[in-house]
Amino acid sequence: MSLHPKSSPARPTLAERILQEAGAVILGKDRELRLALACLLARGHLLVEDLPGVGKTTLAHLLARLLGLDYSRIQFTSDLLPADVIGVSVYDRASESFRFHPGPIFSQLILADEINRATPKAQSALLEAMEERQVTVEGETRRLPEPFFVIATQNPLFQVGTFPLPESQLDRFLMRIHLGYPAAEQEKALLAGEDRREMVARQRPALTNAELIDLQKSVIRIHAASPIIDYIHAILQFTRGSERFAYGLSPRAGLGLLHAAKSWALLAGRDYVMPEDVQAVLPSVAVHRLTGGEPGQRIGDDEVARFILTNVPV
Repeated sequence: MSLHPKSSPARPTLAERILQEAGAVILGKDRELRLALACLLARGHLLVEDLPGVGKTTLAHLLARLLGLDYSRIQFTSDLLPADVIGVSVYDRASESFRFHPGPIFSQLILADEINRATPKAQSALLEAMEERQVTVEGETRRLPEPFFVIATQNPLFQVGTFPLPESQLDRFLMRIHLGYPAAEQEKALLAGEDRREMVARQRPALTNAELIDLQKSVIRIHAASPIIDYIHAILQFTRGSERFAYGLSPRAGLGLLHAAKSWALLAGRDYVMPEDVQAVLPSVAVHRLTGGEPGQRIGDDEVARFILTNVPV
């Protein structure tokens, strides 16, 4: 079925309604909300990096309510253990056997709050779940519910008690976004308005699980012509050959860029990808996967995106 607005207006209207309802709660962050929704429709996971108190947790809870998903919040701390995330087997005296008690990872939307305050061992508990959508405990593999999303929040690394995420963990996140402080008018409206927690609690699902899964399948069907594939491949090749980066984007990053661009096109009401779709999602998809030529050097998102887009012709 075509997703062009003339032949199928329902899907773009549904996505726009979700964005409008989300924008009424989180003020002045329309682009960030669109990126977050595009990430989830592309079946990716989202990393939100920013200072405490700018709405990261509210964003995750709001999306869970609007998308009608089971929601679990895991507060990552330095003493968190993998079993606290995945679950644990407890001996049952009545049956004289061990019984598995699922952890909070067995929900449709997981908020991994302040993920970089946990040790690498606890962070690694999410790796299999995010990549394979399953967990293996004591030799038994258990599937996670569908759809399954992880939204992780991360504090800036200069704050006390943080552990930087390893490259393998960062690569599991399709996108990384920053919320930042609101503009002056939006912040005044926020101060004068209703408590955002009460607004989130009143939200009703805008679609069913079946409709959400159908939207995800629609993303796969968005057409990417050969020149778009060539453009994405040229971006990958450029990052691998540039001396500015310690190493370039992986094939998984290229697939993520393509899927994110398709999702962005779907939200725009189109059934085909344009170069502008690739350019719109590039900073969120690519930059957290790149490091500078010096070990551990991180570069600003906008600076990296401009550098790549300026040097890779359409």
